[in-house]
Amino acid sequence: MNLLRLSSVLCLLTSAVLCLQAAPAPVEGFTAVRTLGGISEYTLDANGLQVLVLPEHSAPVVTFMVTYRVGSRNEVTGTTGATHLLEHLMFKGTKNFNREKGNSVDQLLERVGALYNATTWLDRTNYYANLGKAHVEAYVAIEADRMRNLWLREDDRRPEMTVVRNEFEIGENNPIYALDKEINAAAFMAHPYHHSTIGWRSDIEKVSIEKLREFYDTFYWPDNATVSVIGDITTADALALVKKYYAAIPRAPKPIPQVYTEEPAQTGPRRVTVKRAGKLGVVGIAYKTPAARHPDMPALQVLGSILTSGKNSRLFRALTDKNLTTSVSADIGFFHDPSLTTVYASLAPGAQHDEVEKIALAELARVKTDGVTAEEVSSAISQLLAASAYARDGAFAVASNLNEFISSGDWTLYVTLDDGLAKVSADDVKRVANAYFNEDQSTTGWFIPVTTP
Repeated sequence: MNLLRLSSVLCLLTSAVLCLQAAPAPVEGFTAVRTLGGISEYTLDANGLQVLVLPEHSAPVVTFMVTYRVGSRNEVTGTTGATHLLEHLMFKGTKNFNREKGNSVDQLLERVGALYNATTWLDRTNYYANLGKAHVEAYVAIEADRMRNLWLREDDRRPEMTVVRNEFEIGENNPIYALDKEINAAAFMAHPYHHSTIGWRSDIEKVSIEKLREFYDTFYWPDNATVSVIGDITTADALALVKKYYAAIPRAPKPIPQVYTEEPAQTGPRRVTVKRAGKLGVVGIAYKTPAARHPDMPALQVLGSILTSGKNSRLFRALTDKNLTTSVSADIGFFHDPSLTTVYASLAPGAQHDEVEKIALAELARVKTDGVTAEEVSSAISQLLAASAYARDGAFAVASNLNEFISSGDWTLYVTLDDGLAKVSADDVKRVANAYFNEDQSTTGWFIPVTTP
């Protein structure tokens, strides 16, 4: 690791106060917002596009990523899965860049050996390429063009629908995925986190190209997007490219619709049971927890690590060490709106759901009454900080990680969250366990394997 790269990583892992730098240099056509952790934020004056730039010169590659603030959270009945299906259609070309001309996005990126893809999640959709710096401008031109000029054709929707439906069916055959989908559907009655990103099968199959066009025309605008440019490029050159290809795109003609639905308070425990073909059972216990920007998030992440990370974790010792489970895990919801923290226990052969659930609940209750030790907290923090550092190794890793913080509503958490983790105490962990791990705010699910079709 060279000194420049090392200094960048150290900056990202120290506190926000230490990483806070002078305001970004003014650039014509942009409003300089702030610099934090080496990342400079600008707003493109022409249309409100948010731009984040982090020069990192250890390798001659650049990651260019566009994050749209639209995900399955923005879908309604009849259009579930539309965000994801539209993501697939974004690769079908425009009048200027298409397969017939030999200059489509896939053709360009495969020709230059780029790593590229797109992903959809609850709060966002992102498109990216990690490529040699000599080819960045060609990719930016295509990415900017498809922001508003996408071909949306029924002849493309039909075959792509079958691809998405296949992804849906693969998920249905995963016990934890199938259980998680039903836990979320039971836990959320009003909020759109109720449905999964892949959507309901009937919506995938039947959504019209007109509905997809309406979705595209509602959310795919520069003032609903963030461009991140990470890697071997100067801030001035990155902004010049963004201005050249994005400045002519207008703002959204209407205000971007915001999700204002709030989940009503839960008034008692909920349960779901999934019976499907399979070999081993799963127990999932989910609790309502706050949005990613909430100050309790670091303590919740430490709690999740203490419960399930490694052979010394509470639930591993209580369940896996006793041959009752093959694995335990915790999913700490890190999203724009309040979501779920879910503990999963994959049952070992012969283990009973009720026994595993009873032991898991007893361990959670013990944390609430007796708390955790300072040693457990210190070990969990070390694990989380190490994982955070590994997740920031290279331009693409940084951009991918930053993408999740953008969608949470505050990209600066990318810089400051590690500092928050380092400050978590045993008292904090006990407090959040008591605040959120309550029976009346829980949804419990069992996956029960059956041998008949």
